[in-house]
Amino acid sequence: MGKIIAIANQKGGVGKTTTSVNLAASLGVLEKKVLLIDADPQANATSGLGIEVNSSTKGTYQLLEHSVAAEDVIVATKSPNVEIIPAHIDLVAIEIELVDKIDRESMLKKAISALKKDYDYILIDCAPSLGLITMNALTAADSVIIPIQCEYYALEGLGKLLNTIKSVQKIHNEDLDIEGLLLTMYDSRLRLSNQVVEEVKKHFDGMVFETIIQRNVRLGEAPSHGESIISYDAGSKGANNYLSLANELIEKYA
Repeated sequence: MGKIIAIANQKGGVGKTTTSVNLAASLGVLEKKVLLIDADPQANATSGLGIEVNSSTKGTYQLLEHSVAAEDVIVATKSPNVEIIPAHIDLVAIEIELVDKIDRESMLKKAISALKKDYDYILIDCAPSLGLITMNALTAADSVIIPIQCEYYALEGLGKLLNTIKSVQKIHNEDLDIEGLLLTMYDSRLRLSNQVVEEVKKHFDGMVFETIIQRNVRLGEAPSHGESIISYDAGSKGANNYLSLANELIEKYA
């Protein structure tokens, strides 16, 4: 039975999509079968894996309104063993459309629960908000990875996210775990980066991944080529970091 992991933080620019795409690709090359669900209206995970979307592309929007079966919106990618449910800017509208629906936080869970048996990992790339789409992702997930950038405002907003996770656990998904906090955009030359690492480890001991994602130019370039870092530059620091994260995740459940 597969594991559903949401990658969430309401702060933008912390490396959620970079992590979603590259962790999926890394798990894929380590011979795990992966489904990536793009639950962000910006659709960056979709374009980051080289998938062209247009207004006729069916994906997460249709999945959340239950107008299609999950199997019918899964798209193959160039990354080995990785498939995706794409997003489109239309996804913005789903927040309003679901507001008066009964059980509105469980729409994604109902739509994808049958897929767990077909994949080792289902990763959900969340939008930078704590809106209804992110609530759906947290309700559907077994656990959540929280990327935190090694910068000045790193811990700002983290308390709010942890409170949201607590309320999801209380009301919608008592089995939701925190998979771990993932430190991203680390620059060993900066004193601030090192201070943030120390601070996060001090406050959240045992919840922080050993792998730290370092700041890496190649990681930033890969999405513009519609490729993961694994296919764009397998020898780069970024590729090594994400392969290390994938191995850490696999070993946890070995």
